[in-house]
Amino acid sequence: MSANDSDDESGLSERDRAVLALERRTWPGPGAKERAVRERLGITPTRYYQLLNALLDDERALAHDPVTVNRLRRVRDARRERR
Repeated sequence: MSANDSDDESGLSERDRAVLALERRTWPGPGAKERAVRERLGITPTRYYQLLNALLDDERALAHDPVTVNRLRRVRDARRERR
């Protein structure tokens, strides 16, 4: 099964759910989150943020974790407004 295959009732891949799980956490200091991304997901932080941004526009992610997705959408929208 590839990382993009749906493997639960949400329709999200295991990697997609892992990305959302990392976003639910709070991090103790600079670099901790990026280190966790590399160690747990085996991807670069740049790729992680690309995947995360795509998930924020995915209705399946919203259905799976509405609190996290809505919070991150608000943050993203606020950043766009400041530009």
